[in-house]
Amino acid sequence: MITPFQFTSLPVTRWKNGGGETREIVSRPSPDAPFLWRASIATLNADGPFSLFAGVDRVITLLEGAPLWLRGVEVNHRLERWQPWAFPGEWPLATDGIHCVGRDFNIMTQRERASAQVNVITQAHTPGSSGVALVLQGAWQLDNQRYEAQSGISWSQTQPGEMFPLTPDATLLLAEIMLF
Repeated sequence: MITPFQFTSLPVTRWKNGGGETREIVSRPSPDAPFLWRASIATLNADGPFSLFAGVDRVITLLEGAPLWLRGVEVNHRLERWQPWAFPGEWPLATDGIHCVGRDFNIMTQRERASAQVNVITQAHTPGSSGVALVLQGAWQLDNQRYEAQSGISWSQTQPGEMFPLTPDATLLLAEIMLF
């Protein structure tokens, strides 16, 4: 199933820890966990702790706003715009250095049953059978339709076909899900 989305149309919900808000793009159900895999865009307003997710792997990508630090026990990572960073959901991390409103893309997978590969691309690509594509800038053809910045598609157990840039500045965040 292929589902188009527009950032402005995604429902807003509070974070698990109550410290901020997120817009869920997709959440694939699991019979024994809250999700098999899930993708969302969070709004960053102030520094604070991440929600903990046992048994979950996460990849975070800063979409908008100034670079910031992710800090925890033995972790001191500078998150730069459009540079995906993977980490275990059990790590107690907090943001440090949020001085302006920003947004990040998050993809979470149940560690024993799925994994995510996140890339920012500018070239044509044929993705795997599950994932999320979010246009960062310019225009892309996804599933034989034109998509502009802050829109995209999610898909599960189907092939959306070749994705290719339509404008010279076209940049796409592509999160591909591998199911075990």
